[in-house]
Amino acid sequence: MRIGAAAEQAGVNVQTLRYYERRGLLPRPPRRESGYREFPDEAVRIVRFIKRAQDLGFSLDEVEALIRLRGEKRRDRGRVRAIAEQRIRQIDRKLAELRAMKSALAHLVHCCRDGSTLECPIIEALDGAGAAAR
Repeated sequence: MRIGAAAEQAGVNVQTLRYYERRGLLPRPPRRESGYREFPDEAVRIVRFIKRAQDLGFSLDEVEALIRLRGEKRRDRGRVRAIAEQRIRQIDRKLAELRAMKSALAHLVHCCRDGSTLECPIIEALDGAGAAAR
């Protein structure tokens, strides 16, 4: 199939396919005599694999490693699991950062009561002058 059809079936745009090719995530398809590239059905499966992995938060570098492991005849489950466990640790760190951000912002909101003063703890904290963000 041509690039437009492959992109449509995979649910991405043509530029995404070209980018995945440049990154080496997707093998370069052979060209027809007409010069058009002929994408195999496997290309669509790989792109869908990439998109599902990204939906789980995997980076393209991690996806590249998973694609290599996917292509092995005897998959090393330990290596696949290690990549997924590393991603879980990254998610846990991000969740902790988000909780801290929420707590700091909630504190600022609590400190920002209605009033006629020109000072606002939220604006002061964002300006770097407020101690309320600490």
